[in-house]
Order: sequence, then structure tokens, then C-alpha cells
Amino acid sequence: MSLRYNLQFFADGPGGEKTEPATQKKLDDARDKGQVAKSREIANGFGLLALFLLIKFWIGNLGTQFLELFSETYNKIPDIVTFRGGNLPQNDMQLLFQNGIIKLIVILAPVFIVAVIVTFLCEVSQVKWKIAKKAMEPKLSKLNPISGFKKIFSANAVAELIKSIAKLLLIGFVVYGYVKDKWQLLFTLYDLPLMQALQLLCRIVTDLGIRISVVYLILAFADFAYQKVKFAKDMRMTKQEVKDEYKQQEGDPKVKGKIRQKMQEASRRRMMQDLPTADVVITNPTHYAVAIKYDPDVADAPIVLAKGSDYLAAKIKVVAKEHEIEIVENKPLARMLYANVDIGQMVPPELYQAVAEVLAFVYKIKGKI
Repeated sequence: MSLRYNLQFFADGPGGEKTEPATQKKLDDARDKGQVAKSREIANGFGLLALFLLIKFWIGNLGTQFLELFSETYNKIPDIVTFRGGNLPQNDMQLLFQNGIIKLIVILAPVFIVAVIVTFLCEVSQVKWKIAKKAMEPKLSKLNPISGFKKIFSANAVAELIKSIAKLLLIGFVVYGYVKDKWQLLFTLYDLPLMQALQLLCRIVTDLGIRISVVYLILAFADFAYQKVKFAKDMRMTKQEVKDEYKQQEGDPKVKGKIRQKMQEASRRRMMQDLPTADVVITNPTHYAVAIKYDPDVADAPIVLAKGSDYLAAKIKVVAKEHEIEIVENKPLARMLYANVDIGQMVPPELYQAVAEVLAFVYKIKGKI
């Protein structure tokens, strides 16, 4: 008993296994859809680093502004109570806190601005600037719960989970390695004045944050390299897909061949129609034939009316004999004209002398000179 197998079931998509690198057209189409090789961890890593560096070098100014805001807001409360005759109206307190929140946003604005700039630069440096309109189009398929469950339990979700666990373990190791040497300082915080304790705590937090950010960035660049390799693999195409895309861009080779054949046939018919007006046919003598006409009222130099090789050359000579056109054998000149001058073009200057001698010979035979 023999078993029959359909090997097409093992093929990766239509046309076989995806072994061919993605064409530029497929990459451009994917870019329009927002499908690019990038790592979100790059922006997160640089954002964290920028945040902790900003806090480290600007925390003094930031703390001073916070204290001034608190003092200004707190000191206005007695003035309001005095002005209102010992009362504290809700509207006045609401206005006071609204002004305080606005000033707080102004104080924190540089932090948000830096975060936006860093995120923007990280995104642009990875995928360049281009708005993917197709990615912003609403799709009902995104609301499909079945598709959502498939994404949760997909291989990509497992890979992301492994990366997250690895990040937590590595960052936890960095935190433990740094904090274990600072335990004694942390225990002394209760004995320090408030401002001094806050400065010490802030220094420990920012130094730890910078270390975490650097580790995070190392992981981010590794993830970016992984995303590039994964994206290139996901974008691979089958040989059939490459062929189909080429046909779409360049046209079916069979159709193009037929069009080219039709154009050649039409050109050949026009050529044979003009052939009877030629002055002379220069031959190889068996392989090439070139028909020449010189009319000073039409052009400054002789024009090639027709040319052909082998079968077409023989046909040109037959038509020339039928219309009593002189046939002159000149092997070098026939080859040069056939190879270098297209139908309807004038003879180049370097061949003037040779063609003029042939025409003079023909005109002499026909008694034109």
C-alpha cells in the first residue's frame, strides 16, 4: 500500500517557501501601512535617561520653584480669610488652587517638552519622517475579540513576555547592586535635617535611575537589532510573489513581447513601402542590405530608408530589383550602416565620403551626373 503526499501543504504561502528578500515596493507599501522595524524601548530608554539627567542637574532649581509656589499659595490663605471677614469662600479657594496648578504645569513644562522631543527624535532616527495615513485609518478588525486573543497567545506575545522578564531581572540586579551599598545612608535619613535628607535621597534616586536607563538602553539596542532581523524575515517573499510583482510593475513579458513584435511588423511595413524611392541598396552581399536615399530638399545628408539582415536583406534586394534600384556590394560600408544607423536617420559624418562615392557611382550609371 502506497501513500500519496501533497507537498504543497508544506509550502509557506502561495508560490512556495518565502526565501527571497523583500523588494523595495513591498517595503514601501509596508511603510505606508505603518509596518516598520523599530523598537519602542529605544524611546523609553532615552526618555528615562533624559528625565533622570534633567532631575539631577535641574533638581535644585525645580525644588526652589516648588517651595516658592507652596509658600506663595499657603501665604495667600490668611489674606483671603482677612479680606472675607474671617470666612474662607469655596470660590476663592478654587481660584487659588487653579492658579497654583497652572503655575505647577509651567514649572514642569520643560520636563514634558524634553520628553516629547526625545521621543520624536528616537522615532525619526529609527524609521525616518513619514506619515503613514493607512495606519491611521479606522479598522473594524481591530475590535475583533478573536483576533485579540490570537495576539495574546501568539509567538510574538511569548517573545515580548520573555523580554519583559529579562528586563525586570537585569534591572533588579542593577538596583540591588547599587542599593546594597547605600543601606547605611538610607538608615541615617531620619537623623538628617529635612532638606539635607531630601537632597541625599534625590541623589541616590537619580544616580540609580541613570544606571537603570543605561542598562535599559543596552537592552533597547539589542531589541532594535532583533526587530530589524525579525522584520526582514517577516517581509520575505516567495519566488512567485517576486515574479507577480515584477509583472505588475513592468507588465507581462509575453504581452510586452507581442507589443514589440507588432511594432516591429508595423515599422517593417512602412520600411518596405518607402523602399521603392531609394537611390541605392548597399549589400554585404548576402547577410546585410541597407537602402539609401539622398534628397537635398529633405535633409542635408543621405537617409537610411530600410535595412535588414539575412531573410529581410534578401527581400530588400528582391524589391530593389523589381523597382530597378541599383544594388552595390560594399561589405565594410554595409556592416557599418547596418550597425550604427537606424531607419529614418541620416548617415553620420564619418561615413559621408564612402556613401558619397557609392551615390556618385549610381548617379553616373543612371546618367544623373
